[in-house]
Amino acid sequence: MTDTTSTPKNRYADALRAADFTIDQDWASYSTAEHDRWDRLFRRQRDVTKGRACQTALNAMATLELSASGIPDMDNLSDRLEAITGWRIVPVAELVPDEVFFNHLANRRFPAGAFIRPEAEFDYLQEPDIFHDIFGHVPMLANPVFADFMEAYGKGGQRAMQLGQLHNLARLYWYTVEFGLIREASGLRIYGAGILSSPNETVFALEADSPNRNAFDLPRVMRTKYIIDDFQQTYFVIDSFEALLEACYKDFGSVYADVKGMPDFEPHEISLGDDILHRGTLAYFHKRKAGL
Repeated sequence: MTDTTSTPKNRYADALRAADFTIDQDWASYSTAEHDRWDRLFRRQRDVTKGRACQTALNAMATLELSASGIPDMDNLSDRLEAITGWRIVPVAELVPDEVFFNHLANRRFPAGAFIRPEAEFDYLQEPDIFHDIFGHVPMLANPVFADFMEAYGKGGQRAMQLGQLHNLARLYWYTVEFGLIREASGLRIYGAGILSSPNETVFALEADSPNRNAFDLPRVMRTKYIIDDFQQTYFVIDSFEALLEACYKDFGSVYADVKGMPDFEPHEISLGDDILHRGTLAYFHKRKAGL
């Protein structure tokens, strides 16, 4: 969440920022090539997520009129989203400081990167661009329960900073908002934005034998490290968005007290108390470590 480093590929690097770090998207300034890049990213990921994304996300993409017809205008998209759950999308140049991020979420504003990845990084980009943020995050904000969870997370972030427990809360965001799986009647499905916006991880998270898939447990998640630059070694599975909200819609003070001082789990580690839905082989990660 905290990283205000600009890179040459980000054409918003020198954009005028308001006090809350928002900028003018200046939608008319996107080039034909940038709109075409969005269209190709959208078509590819729309096809990959069929039968893999949760029904909530798929339905919301239609309701919000996300399509392969150029980069969305955030103001127009916000008007459609606000009518459903009261959320708006605000453009930013890059990742914003934690306190700014939490304040936006607590007030039902999602800060989305306005730049689109360069062609050279079409398949993978480490920092979130407009495709990751809009395709991955925004559809879930059209779900009233998940929208409430995100607002609660923003308010919880402000509290976590005061208590010095931000690292624990960040893990909750990572393993739910970014890389969460959900059980549906038809099987496991994806709702995390980091998976939804990645063609390779969309397949890997659901179908590969390599990663662990565990039932969601709040203290366990808060004690689990994560991988930033590769597929996840463990995914956590929720039963419903209502169950996620119920588990997290509270003051985390007692939870922080319970996990404080407890050892962290490595991303691949299995604990005796885990509800394991699939014990991974970790074959992919062993090969990576061996340089194969």
